[in-house]
Amino acid sequence: MRHSSRPHLGPPEVGAEVEGEDLARVDWWGAELDGVTFTRCRFDDAGLEELVTRRCVFDQCVLTGVRMGGSRHVGSAFLSCRFDRAKLIDVTWDGCKLTGSQFPGAQLRPMTAIECDWSYAALRGADLSALDLSGQRFRDADLTDADLRGTDLRNADLDRVRLQGARLRGADLSGASTDEINWRSFELAGVRLDLAQSVQFTRAHGALVGD
Repeated sequence: MRHSSRPHLGPPEVGAEVEGEDLARVDWWGAELDGVTFTRCRFDDAGLEELVTRRCVFDQCVLTGVRMGGSRHVGSAFLSCRFDRAKLIDVTWDGCKLTGSQFPGAQLRPMTAIECDWSYAALRGADLSALDLSGQRFRDADLTDADLRGTDLRNADLDRVRLQGARLRGADLSGASTDEINWRSFELAGVRLDLAQSVQFTRAHGALVGD
């Protein structure tokens, strides 16, 4: 359902730079943004369904309660943004940076993510089950208590990821970089590992692995 009390605030033109603006409840359904930079802007409860962004930057923006269902983002960056309770159903992130962003209470699936960088993102408790996140960068991300059951994380960068309490049954971590992961902080039953990861896990539990 489309609803907005501020429909008169239209989307910026190509290459625009917008700083410190209150864009709460704007209705940009189906709009296209190209090369726009938003810095410290607020999009509380905005209607951004079917939005398309190309090479846009959202820097330290607040998107609490935003509705972005069906939106597509190509080469865009969402840096240190807050997506509290955001509805991100059927979003496509293609070559995007979401570094340092926080997603408390956000609906993140189903979604499509291709070659994205989630480094330092706060995804605590997020439902990412059965998603294809292979080859993506999660370095230093917080996935505490996340639902990763059946998730494809092959060849992902998981260095220093926090996985305490994460549910991983059926997940595939083979080929992923897993330096400095605390292998004792989560349950590995039903998780696919490669040989090097199996050795890391074994050593973390005090076993001696011979040559």
